Amino acid sequence: MNFCFCFALLLFANSQKGLVHYFRSQFLDKTFRGLYSPNGFDLALLIPYFVVMIILAGYGLHRYALVYMYYRNRKNCATEPTATFTELPRVTIQLPIYNEQYVIDRLVESICKLDYPKDKLDIQVLDDSNDETVTVAQAVVERYAALGHPITYIHRTNREGFKAGALQHGLETARGDLVAIFDADFVPPEDWLMRVVHHFTAPEIGMVQTRWTHLNRNYSFLTEVEAILLDGHFVLEHSGRARHDVFFNFNGTAGIWRRQAIEEAGGWQHDTLTEDTDLSYRAQLKGWKFIYRQDIECPAELPVEMTAFKTQQARWAKGLIQTGKKILPRVLKSDQPFRVKLEAVYHLTANMSYPLMVILSVLLLPAMVIRFYQGWFQMLYIDIPLFLASTFSISSFYLVSQRELFPKSWPRALLYLPFLMALGIGLTVTNTIAVLEALVGKKSAFARTPKYRVESKKDKLHATKYRKRLGWVPWIELLIGTYFAMTVVYAVQNENYLTVPFLLLFVVGYWYTGLMSLLQGRFAGISLSPAESHSKPFPVGV
Repeated sequence: MNFCFCFALLLFANSQKGLVHYFRSQFLDKTFRGLYSPNGFDLALLIPYFVVMIILAGYGLHRYALVYMYYRNRKNCATEPTATFTELPRVTIQLPIYNEQYVIDRLVESICKLDYPKDKLDIQVLDDSNDETVTVAQAVVERYAALGHPITYIHRTNREGFKAGALQHGLETARGDLVAIFDADFVPPEDWLMRVVHHFTAPEIGMVQTRWTHLNRNYSFLTEVEAILLDGHFVLEHSGRARHDVFFNFNGTAGIWRRQAIEEAGGWQHDTLTEDTDLSYRAQLKGWKFIYRQDIECPAELPVEMTAFKTQQARWAKGLIQTGKKILPRVLKSDQPFRVKLEAVYHLTANMSYPLMVILSVLLLPAMVIRFYQGWFQMLYIDIPLFLASTFSISSFYLVSQRELFPKSWPRALLYLPFLMALGIGLTVTNTIAVLEALVGKKSAFARTPKYRVESKKDKLHATKYRKRLGWVPWIELLIGTYFAMTVVYAVQNENYLTVPFLLLFVVGYWYTGLMSLLQGRFAGISLSPAESHSKPFPVGV
């Protein structure tokens, strides 16, 4: 959908009145000026409406602050290590998996290809699977062990502590002073370890994180938008925080830890769903320094189904709030500088914007009616600035990340920005549920993100074994989208055209996430990018 085109159609829908009438009636007509005065009911709606808008605007302004930190501190960008090891340290590589029969072969193959002395490596496949993956993973490990690779298979049957429990269990037999971690969908390049390991010549370094890239970025429209979302996180959030010398987090994969840092911070703990962020903050509070290498890439597979993507986002949203409840009091009581504490608050509470968006969704139509009768001038100097701060910051944030990564082709991201904003809105329902569960202390299992080894448009998603449905949530999303469609009709009937593009984002966002959840992968291969060739069959290891 072309939002500009739709906006133009709506603007000129009434050909008898046209643009001149619209301008005169909305901006020059003073017939009813001063007749309206807000009553108690109006204030009961407008006060929470503006409180929500102001808080959302605050989070929006923080995105601008991250962009500022990114550019302002360019000189602090992490580059090549200042020293190298005369004798390479022993490294344990942990591969935590759970029901990953389609990608385990690819993962182990890429790890065994790493350019690092075999006598300095200790590879652990930490398998908590309860399906055919057990047989597949054992066979893969045995095959590579027979070829002389230092790889072992560790299987748990109780899955206690989920991923965090598996990592902690693996540490009991790990032999490395450094611990690299890769999730099942990652494919590190051969030189990854050698480019990262020498940072640990500095004794204060506790962790080095590298940037995720995307094996199947061009697979579908959804994966294109997901890639842009992650690019914003890995370019501006991570780099901005790292360059500004405030806390940032390990992303659970594509990074390497000093084992001593893990142990001094209290080890892997499983009382949150984001055990990586939890450990990161505890380690940094202990004084360990982190490095982020934006220039070192580690490709991974993006979720190709809407339900998988929503499950992943909900887990991250819930886990960050859980970590905030656990860690923020310690951060605020610590002797860290104010900038560190402030950034930690923004970082760990950012997902509170989702329940605020739900409140805004409920209040938007009645607030629009009231604001219509108050007049356009108040909307221009109050509503528009709040709108720009809370929403336009999103588009500018992700455009900057695309410009940094793709200096020649970044303008193509403009095609995806309306849908990126709409998708963020469409995630509101599932992420709000996750945030509220975290706030009330409701525990839940670690919901894995299914991976099917779908790397290009020619790969078909034949496997549906790990597919999950979200019950009534998609129907609620469709219902909310219909509600916003009615607000669009109301806005057009009252010639309030300036709000129409904003409202259309809500309509498209809720309808898109709801329909794609119900239809699952039926339209998974639709994309705006040309098809790419692929070299590996699907599936593998079955």
